[in-house]
Amino acid sequence: CDEALGCFMLKLTDQFQDCSIVRSRDKGTLDHCDVIIDVGGVYEPDNNRFDHHQRGFGEVFGHGFNTKLSSAGLVYKHYGRDIIASQMHLPADHPDVQTVYLEVYKNFIEAVDAVDNGVGQFDTDSPAKYVVNSTLGARVARLNPTWNQPYTDEALDAGFAKAMQLAGQEFLESVHHVSQVWLPAKQIVAAAIAERHQVDPSGQIIVLKQGGVPWKDHLFSLEKELAVEVPILYVLYEDEREHKWRIQCVPPALGSFDQRKSMPEAWRGLRDDALSGVSGVPGCVFVHASGFIGGNATYEGALEMARKSVAA
Repeated sequence: CDEALGCFMLKLTDQFQDCSIVRSRDKGTLDHCDVIIDVGGVYEPDNNRFDHHQRGFGEVFGHGFNTKLSSAGLVYKHYGRDIIASQMHLPADHPDVQTVYLEVYKNFIEAVDAVDNGVGQFDTDSPAKYVVNSTLGARVARLNPTWNQPYTDEALDAGFAKAMQLAGQEFLESVHHVSQVWLPAKQIVAAAIAERHQVDPSGQIIVLKQGGVPWKDHLFSLEKELAVEVPILYVLYEDEREHKWRIQCVPPALGSFDQRKSMPEAWRGLRDDALSGVSGVPGCVFVHASGFIGGNATYEGALEMARKSVAA
């Protein structure tokens, strides 16, 4: 999988886009190659030699990532930024390119590196509770000839070409998602955090300019990046289907079902006029029985619910 992905990425570069792929371990053949990955026994980036199997190899991506690199990771480390820049139609030194470059490694490339180098995802010796055969590596492996099929160079080359397309397409999908979906969402959340004191003097309420934005992952990372001292408690956004406003509590950590501060106990499980009567806020729609989310017909009503929750 790693060499198929590495070859696909190299073909995305200006330097190697017109190169032919030769699959060989013969030293005489390798000596005439412009770039070598996954074979050759050396890591010499200045000479375009990118193997990771040799004794003593321990190269990592850096930037806080410590997984040993596969050939795909090596190609991405040295050429990934330019590939990302080309896909985004931005200069390589643009800050958005750096952000996407790191996020694509985190969410796509690192797993390829880890699997190829036998790095477990969890620090445990307990056996897996079920089998997963749908990973990228597993799907690429099925493109090899099986034990009862002809094991010829032609079959291997045909399977490798398919593997390049499979791994490469998923790489491009990852780049597209990070650059066109994940990054714009982060920018919306960042803008909301920057404007939080205009929403409420407490700074503990943010308003997303667009409903449906995935905000939790970005909020936690941005609070650290921006050194937000007073924790954000509530996120307001418009429901895209009903065009009513939601107030959602921020959990203490990503994946947690607890809340930094739930909405008042007296509101929980109530709806409509009953909720408006108890809360003193017109236009209330609901508050969930656990107090983690509520709704109001208007932005002003949702904001007042959030302000009263902060003060409670």
